[in-house]
Amino acid sequence: MRARATLKQIAKELNVSVSTVSKALSNSPEISEPTKIKVQEFAKLKNYKPNNIAVNLKSKRSKTIGVVLPNILNPFFAKAFSGIEKQANKRGYNVITSISNETLDREIYAMDMLSNGTIDGFILSISEETQKEHEVKHFRDAIADDIPIVMFDRVSEDVNCDKVIVDDFDSGVHAVTHLIKTGCKKIALFSSFYNINVAKLRAEGYLKALEDNGIAIDESIIIRTESSEEFDEAFFPLFEAKGKEIDGVFAIDEHSAVTVHKAALKAGIKIPDELSIIGFADGVWSRRLTPSLSTVSQHAPEIGAAAADMLIDRLTSKEDEAPEYSTTIIKTELRQRESTKKLPE
Repeated sequence: MRARATLKQIAKELNVSVSTVSKALSNSPEISEPTKIKVQEFAKLKNYKPNNIAVNLKSKRSKTIGVVLPNILNPFFAKAFSGIEKQANKRGYNVITSISNETLDREIYAMDMLSNGTIDGFILSISEETQKEHEVKHFRDAIADDIPIVMFDRVSEDVNCDKVIVDDFDSGVHAVTHLIKTGCKKIALFSSFYNINVAKLRAEGYLKALEDNGIAIDESIIIRTESSEEFDEAFFPLFEAKGKEIDGVFAIDEHSAVTVHKAALKAGIKIPDELSIIGFADGVWSRRLTPSLSTVSQHAPEIGAAAADMLIDRLTSKEDEAPEYSTTIIKTELRQRESTKKLPE
């Protein structure tokens, strides 16, 4: 690796002051364009890199974003993080990540740890326990300390901040309407994480689609649990009793979608001829299952990139020009694969 030049070495080589080099590298209007170009090209040639610690102390900015995720093993959050990091890096920001593991205590700890000057702002998705307990004080405390927050996917209506969400309700309506249009009449709703707001919105979309199409709601084929273990306990007895009556499933998370898919094949039920299934989130399993799973794609990388842009735009705006808090809605897409019939022409 080449040795990196210092400001003093560049100044000596070009026979200018250290102050001139520093200002030229930061595009100061005090320095003429020819001098800026000469200094910047020479610095690049000599592999100069700024001392970020010194820059941060002077500007009181770390150029670093703290990202707090509920669960990095969830493909959606992994893809969203990829979008955050890529866009943040593109705009000159670094990213530090912490995982709450779906717990309130870990979420609070992560925010406390990173709020000591390490980061300029947060991008986060709320943990299951935080939503269940309706606890938002740690978010409000950060904002009160001038540390801006952008929430994505799982957000709180009780916190005034920027947000990036998907159209969960409309997604539910669209998915179930698609099943109805392909001939399904007895459509089940399955959820293994119903304690999350987004799950409730998707379920409301399911109910709305049935209502709009004159289909009676059958509570006996609706499962809404708060964990995969609870879901499995409720699902298998139901499916054994009613599996062959159901001709459509809207599964609003990947666990429930994969579970019903495997159970149907084991029971000799043909997918999609006898049972059509639509899942949510477009994870790895959606493509690996046979038949492959039709699913609602949330465009996770785009959500992450939008969240990064919202936060950086706020961080780089002048105090008297800071934008009003806003909510960006990312449209979902129904990706039809092999687990649903094609729409009639």
